[in-house]
Order: sequence, then C-alpha cells, then structure tokens
Amino acid sequence: MLYLIATPIGNLSDITLRALEVLRSVDVVASEDTRKTGLLLKHFEIKKSLISFHEYNENQAGKRIIHLLTQGQSVALVSDAGTPGISDPGFTLVRQAIEANIPVTMIPGPTAFVMALVLSGLPSHAFTFRGFPPRKTGKRRRFIEVDQQSPHTLIFYESPYRLRAFLEDALEVLGDRQAVVANELTKMFENFSRGKLSEILQQLDDTQIEGEYTIVIEGAKTTEE
Repeated sequence: MLYLIATPIGNLSDITLRALEVLRSVDVVASEDTRKTGLLLKHFEIKKSLISFHEYNENQAGKRIIHLLTQGQSVALVSDAGTPGISDPGFTLVRQAIEANIPVTMIPGPTAFVMALVLSGLPSHAFTFRGFPPRKTGKRRRFIEVDQQSPHTLIFYESPYRLRAFLEDALEVLGDRQAVVANELTKMFENFSRGKLSEILQQLDDTQIEGEYTIVIEGAKTTEE
C-alpha cells in the first residue's frame, strides 16, 4: 500500500493520530527532504528507513518505490510540510502506483492554501489554486493573465525572494483588487496582510519578508455585481 500523509505546515501539534499510526506501521518513508522528515519522526519517537523523493529524482526514486511496493512493502510519502502532491512531488508516484494496480490511499491533514482561503474573508465557494508562478517576469505575467477574467478567488504560493515582484505583476495584470497575503501559518508569528494589492505592497516596506507565502486575490467582478 502507498500512503500519502499530510504533515504539519508549522505547528507539530497539527499532526493527526492516524498519520502517526501509519508512519509507525509502514516499512519505508519516502520524503521530499529526509533531514526535515527525520526531525519530524524523531520528535514523535518514530524510527524508519527514509528514501529521498523530490522533484529532481522523481523518475528514478519513483521506480525504486514502485519496486518496493510490488515486493509487498508499505511506503508512506510525505513532503516538507503539508499535503504531498499540492505544489510538492507526489502526483507522478500516485499515477505510477495506479498503473501498477498498487493500492493508494491518503491520510489528510494541513494544507496552507485552504487555511489561507478560509481566513482571507474572500469568497471561498469557488476558487482557483495556481500554486507557484514562474520565476521570470514575462512568464509570470502570462501565468497570471490566464485567470484575469475569472470570477473565482485566486490563490498562489510564492517565495520571500519573489513576493514583491509577484504582487507588482499581479497589480499590473489584475488591477488593484482586494487581497490577503499570509505567512507563518499555524506558527507563533502567524500573519495576514489585508487590503488592496497596492496597500499590501506598501505594508511590505515595514515587514521582514521571510518564509513561504500564500496569496489570496479576489476574482474579477462580474456584470451581475
């Protein structure tokens, strides 16, 4: 059996009892970052063999994991934090397991974009999650333009190194919409910057930018509104 296990995005107390149960029971844990996962397992006094599985070795590591599964071993897949397959490696391994008729299941848990959306105060009945945008300005703007006319709330992830550049491009492409920028979710210094995109950019002048960010932006206004 292949298990996809969601792990805490900050606060270790958010791990589920079922996640701990499965981590203790599997033969092998496949991890995006074995060092970080090793610390997580150590915190909960779990000792397991670790396999590195990340975007740069997905093909090779995936074959190894499928081989273990066909030999009757159980494998748990975890990412650095949050849910495997959501802006993290995972979907290719799930596809390979399905094609090989290997049972796959998931232990659900924390996902940063869901928490940011719910706490944003923006409409959550319909939304589009886009994940990480391209790094270069031209490609990033075209990436944003895809949803320029969408009435759905838009959600993105971004690194601290490109947060300002992303917000500037979003302002240019989408206009000065209401938005929320969230970071340090579930941690002691959890923070939400709210306002129009131009206002949030001004707020960043007095903010130390670090950690990964989740950006929630209101959708395009419809004629009915």
